[in-house]
Amino acid sequence: MATVDSMALLELLQKCGMDGDVDFLREATRTLVQALMDAEVSAQIGAERHERSADRQTQRNGYRQRDWDTRVGTLPLNIPKVRKGTYFPSLLAHRKRSEQALLSVVQEAYVHGVSTRKVDDLVKAMGIDGISKSEVSRMCQDLDVGVKSFRERRFEAHYPYVWLDATFPKVREGGRVMSMALVIAIGVKETGEREVLGFDLGLSEDGAFWTSFLRSLVQRGLRGVKLCISDAHEGLKQAISSVLVGSSWQRCRVHVMRNILSQVPRKSQGMASALVKTIFAQENRQAAQAVAVKAVLTLRDRFSKAADVLENSIDDVLTFMDFPSDHWTQISNTNVLERLNREIRRRTNVVGIFPNREATLRLVGPLLQEIDEDWMVGNRAMSKSSMMKLRPPGEVNELTAESRLLK
Repeated sequence: MATVDSMALLELLQKCGMDGDVDFLREATRTLVQALMDAEVSAQIGAERHERSADRQTQRNGYRQRDWDTRVGTLPLNIPKVRKGTYFPSLLAHRKRSEQALLSVVQEAYVHGVSTRKVDDLVKAMGIDGISKSEVSRMCQDLDVGVKSFRERRFEAHYPYVWLDATFPKVREGGRVMSMALVIAIGVKETGEREVLGFDLGLSEDGAFWTSFLRSLVQRGLRGVKLCISDAHEGLKQAISSVLVGSSWQRCRVHVMRNILSQVPRKSQGMASALVKTIFAQENRQAAQAVAVKAVLTLRDRFSKAADVLENSIDDVLTFMDFPSDHWTQISNTNVLERLNREIRRRTNVVGIFPNREATLRLVGPLLQEIDEDWMVGNRAMSKSSMMKLRPPGEVNELTAESRLLK
C-alpha cells in the first residue's frame, strides 16, 4: 500500500499558519472520513447505495457507532455494516501515519479550496483506490452544507451599524482567470455584539452586484440600519441609498487620509497628516467643519489636489459625528473589515488561483464563521449602555422605567 510523508505536508501547512482552525478541521475531518467510508463500502459491495448491479456482492445493513480519537479531538463516526462478511474502515487501523495523512488531506483540501484534483491525489497517496472524481466532488459538497447554512441564516435583531467592503481573490471561470469581488458585510447589534452578516462572490464590484447583495441581507431580516461605513465606491453608495433607505453613509476617514497624502510629497506628508487630524479631534461636527475649511485653505496654497480631495469628502467623512461619541473611533473607518480582509487574503494567497467560485466560498465561509463565533463569545464591540444612546429619548425612558420595575 502506498503511503505519504504526512509530516512534510503538516510542516508546510504550519508555515502557512493553518494550525489554528481546529473546530473547522474537526468537522471537516469527520465529514471526509464518513464520505471515505461510504466510498469504501460501495467498492466492497460492488454497487452504490440503491444501485442495481450484476457485480453486487452483498447489501448494506445500517451503521454502528464508534468514537475516533484524533489530534483534532474525538470524532463520532457511523461505520457502515454489510449483511455478508465484515467491513472495517482502512483509515481506523491503529496507525498514527494514517491519521496524520487523513488530517493532511483535510488541511490540504482546505488551503487549496477543496480542489477535486488535490483531494483525489492525496487520497490515492494514502493507498485508497477506487474513489472517482464524482465521489470526491460529493465529499466537497458535504463540506458546503455548513457554509450554506451560515450564509442563509435569518436575522432577528436590529443592526444600527453596518460595515461594507470587498477583496479580490483570483478565480478561474470560463477558461480564464479573473479577479472577482468578494463582498463582506459586518454589523453591530443594538446590544453591542459584532456579527458577520454575509458575504458573496461576483464578477465585479459594480452597483448591480452591491444592490443584489444588500437586498439579500434585507430579505434575511436585516433592519434598523442607521449608518453604513465603507469606502467611496459610487456603485456601493447608490446601492446603500436605494436598498437601506433612511440610513446615513460614512466614508472611511482612513481611506480619505490616504487619498489626501497621495497628493502630497513625502517630505510634507507629516505636516498634512497633522493638519487633517485636527479636524477629527474636534468635539462636534460644527467645530470639525470650521477647522476643515481652514485646513482646505492651508493646503490650497501648496497642494491644490490634496485640498480638492479634502473639500470634496469633508461632509461624508464627518457623518460619524452625528452619532454617540462613544462609537466615533469604530464607526469613522473600516478598520474592522480591513483586518478581516487581511486574514482572508492570507488564506487566499496560499491557494493562488481558485478552480471555481464554489471553492472560494468553501474556504472563506468557515473562516468567517469561526470569526463570527469568536465574536459571539467574546466581549461586546460596543457597550450596551452606549448603544442605548441610539434609541429615541422616549423609548429609552420607557426601557429605564421598565428595568426599575423588574428590579
